[in-house]
Amino acid sequence: MPQPSSPVPARRPGVRPALGVTVGEPAGIGPELAIRAAWARRHDVNCVLLGDAAYLAMLAGEIDPAIRLSSLSLQAVRNGGLPHFGAERLSVIDVPLEAHVHPGVLDKNNGRAVLATLDAAIEGVQAGWFEAIVTAPLQKSTINDAGIPFSGHTEYFAARTNTEQVVMMLAGQPQGAADAPPLRVALATTHLPLKDVAGALSQEGLARIIDIIARDLRVKFGIAAPRILVTGLNPHAGEGGYLGREEIDIIEPAIAAARARGLDVTGPYPADTLFQPKYLQQADCVLAMYHDQGLPVLKYATFGHGVNITLGLPLIRTSVDHGTALDLAAQGVGRADCGSMDAAIASALHMAEASRAAGYPPYHPQQEQAA
Repeated sequence: MPQPSSPVPARRPGVRPALGVTVGEPAGIGPELAIRAAWARRHDVNCVLLGDAAYLAMLAGEIDPAIRLSSLSLQAVRNGGLPHFGAERLSVIDVPLEAHVHPGVLDKNNGRAVLATLDAAIEGVQAGWFEAIVTAPLQKSTINDAGIPFSGHTEYFAARTNTEQVVMMLAGQPQGAADAPPLRVALATTHLPLKDVAGALSQEGLARIIDIIARDLRVKFGIAAPRILVTGLNPHAGEGGYLGREEIDIIEPAIAAARARGLDVTGPYPADTLFQPKYLQQADCVLAMYHDQGLPVLKYATFGHGVNITLGLPLIRTSVDHGTALDLAAQGVGRADCGSMDAAIASALHMAEASRAAGYPPYHPQQEQAA
């Protein structure tokens, strides 16, 4: 495993860790959730909101008149770094919108500004302003309608950080099972038609994915020896080849190679029986072969409090497990549940602390350049 190239500076005493929180689609619930969750955690962490300062100030007044926001211009932060205010007000790096916001109504004129918040967040980690990024949900169509090809947060962060391979992982604490270990499910493939999944799997690709999962569980979660369970692709994990050979030809060799590299990886297991406590208690992460194989189980167990995490990046990025909920936004503030946003902030903070303890700075591309 690659090691940090230089010691990580100690955080100044009394200075709260800072996270960059992008507020997402302005017409959705993201801005409200970002404000509410950041305010609730203001004594633990400095959540710096990235969005239109005037709109966020107006929205904060509707949510709770006690909320205080301090606006900062992006240029001022670039010139002088991020000031550390006290815990009784939230910092906002102003990324102005082009058009007035009508909750619940999309406007392509704001698409470029939404994308600019992601750029500012990445710049903030690279510059040392933030230890991690938390993203509220955005609307892909708004950005595409603005004339910018955009397929999602994950792909955009990978491209902007020159990261060849990333892995989507969702995590959460199963509801009603406080003593159970966190449930983490990573995906070998993401948004593909089901008919294309088998063709997208390869021994080499799975090897890279397993290495990324194991590396980030060590560095960003503080798990010294991660235990990874791998599902099969076919029903009953192929049933010895009678229901498909992908397990024999692709998945089993990839697992064997990972074990030869010293990783604790087992499988392939039938997905219909793997997600039981007796197996999950022995695992730090499950690697599923496709989106709807692993995520329905996780979302059933954790929805509303789950976290979307991008593994493989040279920075920490977490997000909510839901969309923009335009219908709720149109009804006014107070109807959306900020549980997932709160969990995303908590996860980012935990991951930042684990990375710092392991000696890694907030932005560490040297880690991602080594296999």
